[in-house]
Amino acid sequence: MMAFSSFSNRVLSVARRFSTSSSCKGYNNLTTMKNDIKGVRKITMSNPKKRNALSYQMMEDLIDDISLSDDDPSLRCIVIAAEGHVFSAGHDLKELSQSGMPEKVFEMCSSLMAAIRNSPVPIISVVNGLAAAAGCQLAAASDIVVCSEKSSFSTPGGNFGLFCSTPGVALVRVVPRQFANLMLYTGEPISAQQAVQIGLVAKVCEESQLDEEVIKIASAIMLKPRDVVALGKRFLNQQVEMDVISAFRLGEKVMVQNLEYANAQEGLTSFIEKRKPQWK
Repeated sequence: MMAFSSFSNRVLSVARRFSTSSSCKGYNNLTTMKNDIKGVRKITMSNPKKRNALSYQMMEDLIDDISLSDDDPSLRCIVIAAEGHVFSAGHDLKELSQSGMPEKVFEMCSSLMAAIRNSPVPIISVVNGLAAAAGCQLAAASDIVVCSEKSSFSTPGGNFGLFCSTPGVALVRVVPRQFANLMLYTGEPISAQQAVQIGLVAKVCEESQLDEEVIKIASAIMLKPRDVVALGKRFLNQQVEMDVISAFRLGEKVMVQNLEYANAQEGLTSFIEKRKPQWK
């Protein structure tokens, strides 16, 4: 596993070369670093002055970067992070007040959720501060969420006369209904500790350890064959909407299909031969 200091130095070196390096792409809203760790694409929302609001353009850029070369076999994991102390405060309310924009914004948001779900690789959201409304939705829709101890999560739309309906779609699928109701009806934030207890977040750590924690998770993912992880992600998303018996039946077919993969055969053979697998 790559050392924390090495990862930090490589990120810094890429950032310093931002204006000329082909390994980075810059928008008004995003900074994308490809392969700052081999196999990991890091997307950083970079509009802290607007609290990394999920504007129409921000969401379009996120979709582009999530979907970019998603069939590249070297891509194993995508990390979504944010500049500043707000992961995302949700949609740009000024934008929603413009004629014709609400339909476009919410349609784009649904497309962003679909891009996360349909990506063949796991998507990790790294929250270091507030994730509110659609920002909370973005985190909840991710495959894995890691946050700092100072982070908080909320769905406060009702405070502004706009119930967090679409954030609620993601929220009720990852946390118990009573907790989702509490967040959606009151708009009150929950702490990082509460978020991990109810299953909204996978890991909570000190702010200084966030990058190191993400490296551990990404490194563990990269030890597995990409095609098997992609099959697993696709199945997990399919079965969660099914009744239990139907999910088991689908799981039977998927596991039989998985056994036909060359990497599955290599994994079984390497176990029997007591050696490390050589993934294709």
